[in-house]
Amino acid sequence: MPSPTYPALSYELYPPRNAEAEDSLWTTIRRLEGTRPDFVSVTYGAAGSNQETAIDLLRRLLTETTLKPLAHLTCVGTSRAELTEIVDRLIGGGVRGILALRGDAPEGRQSRPGDVEHADELVRLIREVEAQRSAQLAAGKVSVGVAAYATRHPDSPSFDQDIEVLLAKEVAGADFAITQVFFQASDYSRLVTRARRAGVTIPIIPGVMPMTSTRRLKKLSGLAGVDVDEALWRRLEGARTDDERRRVGVEATVDLARAALDDGAPGIHLYTFNEHSAALDVLDALELERPPEAGLAASM
Repeated sequence: MPSPTYPALSYELYPPRNAEAEDSLWTTIRRLEGTRPDFVSVTYGAAGSNQETAIDLLRRLLTETTLKPLAHLTCVGTSRAELTEIVDRLIGGGVRGILALRGDAPEGRQSRPGDVEHADELVRLIREVEAQRSAQLAAGKVSVGVAAYATRHPDSPSFDQDIEVLLAKEVAGADFAITQVFFQASDYSRLVTRARRAGVTIPIIPGVMPMTSTRRLKKLSGLAGVDVDEALWRRLEGARTDDERRRVGVEATVDLARAALDDGAPGIHLYTFNEHSAALDVLDALELERPPEAGLAASM
């Protein structure tokens, strides 16, 4: 009999800023590890501002946990030679997943001839480095992810342009996409419908965050250029206790994730902000079916 398929599950983490944050992060990592995610993505600051901390976290995830890390990599503000060196270093260190992103240019930084300025170019560069390491990969390959936007990218002239960019990333060699945050279920549905119509075939994983904080919602809505649902905002603002606010936010997040899954989403990517409690609450309420543990599966 064919093996059953399960919705993909993944989380986003970011490198700790200090020793106290590191202790908290590793508590979160151990709790999330127990849910057997398919991968965890590791982000870093603009133009690789804390890149070494991120690489150290990737190394520890590979050597001290059962988790499969997906390394964020941005190209704007970094030379082609530097990017080539970083990709080679990641692959050489055992990383087998890279999320290729354009990123935000550092203020005052001017592009130079030959710079990699778009995510599709970065995908091609990753594939070039991968090809040079084909023997070390033992006929395997690096899984390359890219970003997708369920609403128009703040720097894009139109949603149609965003779809064209996503298709270009797939043509360049991307294997899957993860959406930036969105707050309406119809946004994800529209993205997938328009992308498929344009010829995009790669899986598009919805990225959702536990919507338990108005401060975080405001910050993310500004970064993504997306309006937060006013009804949800009022419910969060009107909550009398932190526990009530958390219940409201978790319920809204679960509804958003469940709608995406019902619409055919291949899985869920949770932006955790290095906090496991709300993410686990969302996961518990979703009742997302997970594959059995390896030992159990082998004995069946």
